[in-house]
Amino acid sequence: MERIIEAAERSGARLFCRILAVTALVLFLLILGGTLYALFIREKPVSGASPFPAETWEDRIFTGIGRVRSVTAGSQPATVILSPVFPYSPGDRPFSEELAAKLGELRRITVDYFTPYTAEELRDRDEEILKEELRSRYNAILRLGRIESLYFNDYMIIE
Repeated sequence: MERIIEAAERSGARLFCRILAVTALVLFLLILGGTLYALFIREKPVSGASPFPAETWEDRIFTGIGRVRSVTAGSQPATVILSPVFPYSPGDRPFSEELAAKLGELRRITVDYFTPYTAEELRDRDEEILKEELRSRYNAILRLGRIESLYFNDYMIIE
């Protein structure tokens, strides 16, 4: 009886060893196959080409200035709320860093620009002129790039 038990245990151990060997062989073949595919079969990108699609300046809008509030001049001051945004190239790292470093200054310029006007003057003034003058003031402090177009996500005068 003991011989039968030992034989059964040995055959169970052999079966377990065979299952482990087959599993190890399958894993080895999968790793080898993946490596060979990656080295020889898969298309390789052109040297120096990015795997990501090229971005243009139109692909990104700088919204870092955020929503700005300014109080107007006059006997009945109003609040101007606006969010200036503009296209930029995030690939131009020096310009992006300059914009980030000068956010406080850009916000201050925005507030200072609207403060001398009354609410009536702002309503009568063409929005394109406001954008052009504000863009000109922004560009006056920027050294590493230029803002070509300026837009307002929000532009409200609240009395």
